Amino acid sequence: MKMRTTIALVLAVLCLFTAFPGTAAARPVTLVDFSWDSVQIHNRIAAYIIEKGFGKETDFIFAESLPGMMGIERGDADFSMEGWVDNILEFWDKATASGKMVSLGTNFPDAPQGWYVPTYMIKGDEARGIKPVAPDLKSVADLPKYWELFKDPENPKKGRLLNGPAGWKVTSINEMKIRGYGLDKHYDAFSAGSETALSTAIKRAYDRGQPVLAYYWEPTWVMGLLDMTMLEEPPYDEKLWNDENLYACAIPSVRVLIVANAKFAEANPDIAAFLKNYSTTLEQNNKVLGFMFETKADTRQAAVWFLKNFEDVWTSWVSSDVAEKVTAALKEEK
Repeated sequence: MKMRTTIALVLAVLCLFTAFPGTAAARPVTLVDFSWDSVQIHNRIAAYIIEKGFGKETDFIFAESLPGMMGIERGDADFSMEGWVDNILEFWDKATASGKMVSLGTNFPDAPQGWYVPTYMIKGDEARGIKPVAPDLKSVADLPKYWELFKDPENPKKGRLLNGPAGWKVTSINEMKIRGYGLDKHYDAFSAGSETALSTAIKRAYDRGQPVLAYYWEPTWVMGLLDMTMLEEPPYDEKLWNDENLYACAIPSVRVLIVANAKFAEANPDIAAFLKNYSTTLEQNNKVLGFMFETKADTRQAAVWFLKNFEDVWTSWVSSDVAEKVTAALKEEK
């Protein structure tokens, strides 16, 4: 009986360490991969620097947004390079108020989303022989006089806004925006079947030099490869946003934070300092995503491309000795 009790106690202790891997001393630095490309690229940029510059092993676990954030809160993982915290604000506020999670800063400026047109419609493209067809198109308020440029093939009496896929919250918001801006007399919203279908439709029109009006967001490969202009909207205003749920203003910006387990940040001040210095621009993000799409690179290859092409950026995040180690490792990359 005594032996059975001892074995039971040992198993109980082992189960505790299994349930809370963040307590295991030998575990690699673990990053949470969410389902979009940009976070996975940034995770690999950070992991490359941690491995080559700080000499620590890294690992990745996959999870969707809320489960992944909960894993960081518990200590199952250590951090992620993109926490879109405004999408899960109630959880984020509780996790930070409890002291279990911290923000280590902003990865890139607040992620914008809105309605875009190819810049050649406004400015033309001399190299492609495209003349400007809507030189005065600057904002959603200008869309009524240009509706015929975006003629809907299924309803030629109206223009078409290429909308997000059915089921996305923003897709229904865009449908209401058309009413909120009084554009329902001139435009219909056409929902794409998927994110891929939406980006494909935009690129097809762009490659042909045709007009297209579409909902999209940044950072994405679309904005990295194509010269697009986001139409101006009235600044976000809570009253306009909630007035009869017509959303007649810009979509509120979303913070993109580097989120970490508080105990990990405290126990690893050198890595925490590096992550606090980590900062990129939307343009840089669009470019690396464009490179990844165009060359069919994987996320690690995209991370190495970023490190090689933006040396002046990432070397400002770390000490000179760490930078030297990372630079030496990059020279060995093909």
